[in-house]
Amino acid sequence: MLSIIQAAGWPIWPLILCSVLALAFIVERFISLKPARVLTPGLVDEAIEVSRNAVPTPDTVNQLEQHSALGGVLAAGWRAINTNPRCTAADMRAAIEAAGRTAAHRLERYLPALGTIASGAPLLGLFGTVIGMIEIFGSQAPSGALSGGNPAQLAHGISVALYNTAFGLIIAIPTLFFWQYFRARVNGYVMELELAAERFARHLEPLCPGERKA
Repeated sequence: MLSIIQAAGWPIWPLILCSVLALAFIVERFISLKPARVLTPGLVDEAIEVSRNAVPTPDTVNQLEQHSALGGVLAAGWRAINTNPRCTAADMRAAIEAAGRTAAHRLERYLPALGTIASGAPLLGLFGTVIGMIEIFGSQAPSGALSGGNPAQLAHGISVALYNTAFGLIIAIPTLFFWQYFRARVNGYVMELELAAERFARHLEPLCPGERKA
């Protein structure tokens, strides 16, 4: 591996950095996007049952919020009612929507960075190719004949060009696949969060103090 890095020249180092970052982001997203961390089965039904007649205490709200991303969205509705004596259905829905946007933003964490690496790695590889071509032309003799130039410099230029091109593609292709996979996964989670939040908001509407006074 060390010999390949030496043959690829200094342009390979930005690509190595990109590969390390991409691997770290991919592992982190696999851990953070586990279903148990986002959507807990039966959590909406349990929250509805607990708040069948009244909103639970702040301690219960905090426990729900720490449960998962879905729990944070549902807890926002409870908290809005607990903290605002004049809370209306619109206020409660606004709180849930804000929590949903925050949850969606957290689910998309590092995905822009993965997309940037997927699109930037081939360009870095192309940059290394250009550097290698410059070394190749620099190895030519003044007459322009390659045979009369520096063979070692010529071989090194070819290595720089080929290794950087290949390494850029090796990084970009799997990173692009993982980026698309995580994007699809996040979109599915966001849709399920929206459906669950809408169902829970309809349940909480009669419990809003502002609606009862009206």
